[in-house]
Amino acid sequence: MVSLPGRDSLGHADDRTIATRAADGDIRAFEILMRRYGSLMSAYAARIVNPTDAEDVVQETFVTAWRDLPNLENLGSVRSWLTTIVTRKSIDLLRTRREQQSLDNVEVEDPSDGPAETANATSLDEALSAVLSSLPEDQRRCWTLREVAGYGYQQIADELDLPVSTVRGLLARSRSTLVREMEAWR
Repeated sequence: MVSLPGRDSLGHADDRTIATRAADGDIRAFEILMRRYGSLMSAYAARIVNPTDAEDVVQETFVTAWRDLPNLENLGSVRSWLTTIVTRKSIDLLRTRREQQSLDNVEVEDPSDGPAETANATSLDEALSAVLSSLPEDQRRCWTLREVAGYGYQQIADELDLPVSTVRGLLARSRSTLVREMEAWR
């Protein structure tokens, strides 16, 4: 007979067990997931958005996770699933801010940068975002974890539950696409 861990040992259970209990509505199990991955998600979000916004992104991530956890097919991959949610929430925040920012409110940090330089930098950022958005999801996730979060190949492989050789291939293809599509910006 297999028994689920009790309240005392739940903190030492594996992700699949905790996520299963949380998906069934166990608030304590979900709190354990939040404690287990909260600081990792905060650090990851802070590499994409500023640290103040990272707190909001992580909070929204856990709200989304609580709502959608029952629909997660592979409950053992909860860490990579949370990272995906953080990535999407961070990018959504950056896009929303960019859309809300009017030309009248553009702040030029360096006085030597004029309107042309600022417009060029904005255009470059938009072009890069468009190319990244067009990448297949696995390529985009690998590239984001490598280039934005600073993960090593093994860390990415562990995070996405992929072989290291697959991670290398996905990164090579994403970089190749970025180089090709961003050639006009060189």
